Amino acid sequence: MKTILTNKKIILGSKSPRRQELLKGLDIDFEIRTKDVNEDFPAELPDNKVASFLAEKKATAFKEDLNQNELLITSDTTVLINNKVLNKPANKIEAISMLKMLSGNVHHVISGVCIMDHHKKVVFDDITEVHFKHLSDDEISHYIDKYQPFDKAGSYGVQEWIGYAAVYKLVGSFYTVMGLPVHKVYETLKNW
Repeated sequence: MKTILTNKKIILGSKSPRRQELLKGLDIDFEIRTKDVNEDFPAELPDNKVASFLAEKKATAFKEDLNQNELLITSDTTVLINNKVLNKPANKIEAISMLKMLSGNVHHVISGVCIMDHHKKVVFDDITEVHFKHLSDDEISHYIDKYQPFDKAGSYGVQEWIGYAAVYKLVGSFYTVMGLPVHKVYETLKNW
């Protein structure tokens, strides 16, 4: 399962079907391994560094399990609005609150990535500005009830109904908003 980019076996340390889909889109063969990692972060950490901090924290959990021929990719995504970090909602009430914050506003999505093997570790992130139109309470309820966005930062997936209906402008990469800045992942692997 080696790729054209590296002679190492690629391991994606993520349960996210979106990250798996995006990595497949690069024609990269990979194996999926998952671990449950506490996603707490230090309160004093700058908001724009949370995603890369969590990506690196996830990678550290796998460090002892990697062999010499393996290269690990982990990632995390956060949504920033009004100096507040939105991670995954704990429940429907929190999801509604997050989408009401995003409705009619501009926010930033940051996807952090950690790529490492036994000899090297590279941590980076990418940011995209997202413009949301105003959403009615009925639209928010429809989206949450139908799509159950409880595994998504900011309570939404840009590739789902809400992206079609509410996102009217992006400044940056669509794929960063989906959860993996594939252009930067590709370049990092190419230069490995």
